[in-house]
This record gives sequence, C-alpha cells and structure tokens, in this order.
Amino acid sequence: MTAAPKPGDPGRDAYLAEGNARQARKRVVADALIRDDRGRLLLVNPTYKEGWDLPGGMAEANETPLETVRRELREELGLNVHVRGLLCVDWVAPHGPWDDLLGFVFDAGDLSSERVAQLSTQDDELSEHRFFDIDEALRLLPTRQRARAEQALRALDDGLPRYLQNGAPPW
Repeated sequence: MTAAPKPGDPGRDAYLAEGNARQARKRVVADALIRDDRGRLLLVNPTYKEGWDLPGGMAEANETPLETVRRELREELGLNVHVRGLLCVDWVAPHGPWDDLLGFVFDAGDLSSERVAQLSTQDDELSEHRFFDIDEALRLLPTRQRARAEQALRALDDGLPRYLQNGAPPW
C-alpha cells in the first residue's frame, strides 16, 4: 500500500480529490418555520408530491443549508427573511429510491399581516401556500415532515436546537 502524500508533495491534491470522489454525498433539505401574527404556521403545497410541506427545499451543489432556505423562500414565495437560528437537524435514513439525507429546519420568524398579504407563489413547484393553526398544520404534513416539524416547534419553545434521526432524538 502506498503512503498518502504529505502536504507540499506533488500529486497530493489529486490524491485528495480521488478520496473526495469516493466519499459519501449527502442530500440536504433546508426548511423554515414561518408564522403569521396570529401564530399560525405557513405550509406550501408542492405540485410534484403528495401533501403539504414546510417552505424550503433541496440544496444545490456546494450551497450551505442557510443559503438554501433563503434561496428557496425567495424563489418560491418572493420572501426575503431574516433567519433567526437553527431549530433542528434530522438525519433521515434511506427510503424508497432515495439515499439518506440531512434535513435542517430554521426559525424564519413571524410575518406581519402586511407581509402575509404580499405572499404569492412564484414557482410552478407550488400550487398554493396557506397559514394553518399548528395542530391542523401538523395533521396535514406527511409523517416524516410532521415528526421534524414537531421537534422544531419544541426547539422554538425552549430555545434548544435538536439533533434528530428519522424525526426523533436518538437518546
């Protein structure tokens, strides 16, 4: 077995690039909890899958989760928000045709009634958006998203970000 090149050795970058190419790649989704001035939760209705979802979406190559959530909110809802912080990170096991992923949920704050009135779907990936009372919003979310949203809401209440595995704390 050949020893790994040391820093400064010729060919070290090629050696590292080869190792990088063989390492696992994780899909990343970044969503936001957004409330109106009555405390209701914003959900979006994607056209490409069943059920309602939190606003947000999939990261592009080399994009941070924070950049992802901001971009998705801007592209899909025309919304520029100040993200207040991270609520949870959820490792989701492989399911169906999909490999595992990391799901981030951020606190994107409360919108005034004026900002709510200005919201509109900007992208054909969404058929609609709507604010729901928390209990109804949770009932409308698919199982995986519901578990993550419930934990994100708990983190919002107590200020303690969560690490999750398949929507639940592993300890």
